Amino acid sequence: MVDQEPGSELARLLAEGQAVFGMFARPQNAEGGRAAAANDETDFIFYSLESGPWDIPTMETFMAAMTEVSGEENPHPVTLRIPPIREDREAALTHVSEGIAAGVEGIVFPHVESLQDAELAVRSMGGRLWPINPSGDLINILLIEDQIGIGAAREIVGTQGVSVAIPGPGDLRRAYEGDMEAVEDAIQTVLAACKEFDVACGITAGVDDIGERLAQGFKLIIVNQPEALSVGLEESGRGG
Repeated sequence: MVDQEPGSELARLLAEGQAVFGMFARPQNAEGGRAAAANDETDFIFYSLESGPWDIPTMETFMAAMTEVSGEENPHPVTLRIPPIREDREAALTHVSEGIAAGVEGIVFPHVESLQDAELAVRSMGGRLWPINPSGDLINILLIEDQIGIGAAREIVGTQGVSVAIPGPGDLRRAYEGDMEAVEDAIQTVLAACKEFDVACGITAGVDDIGERLAQGFKLIIVNQPEALSVGLEESGRGG
């Protein structure tokens, strides 16, 4: 157990070294919110505004639908993926503040490429960020999904205040032009950095590979099929 209890269940599980599991918000509207609320196996919801219109009101509708169906406030914490920092650093600060104001418990930073990106991802979260604040109730999730980011993985992951780092398989596949051996090497590079700096490492996984990824040491799994949630919970010892 930790000396100071984190302020959210998601951060608490991560602080205890337990594996956590999330699912994508699909669809990203009230219907999707109702579907998410009906799933009692997920630890969090991954909601993406990385591309397309920056539409916080629709995310709030999604969250309100979860509350309505479940009868409790924010039954599943939402992690919000914002547009990449590299596109507009000032806009990134605005995106973070608006997401937090809307009630999300995590901000996902895609295409993190450098120490400077990682420092912004920490600084922008303020004083509620776990683990810098051991009783914090917010987390950041840094996606390392480009060759330049893989090259800087130790600097990125070693930045004080990083909650979770994820090597993004889909974008890495594009970055390495379909060379799956290079993609897996990149994934393992980030995992090794996470283990070195005691940072939770995440990955996307399905029924067929979630057990292997847990055995390798991944602690935050975003499932690409809902059936993988029960498999992951069982494999991690959290089932039943």
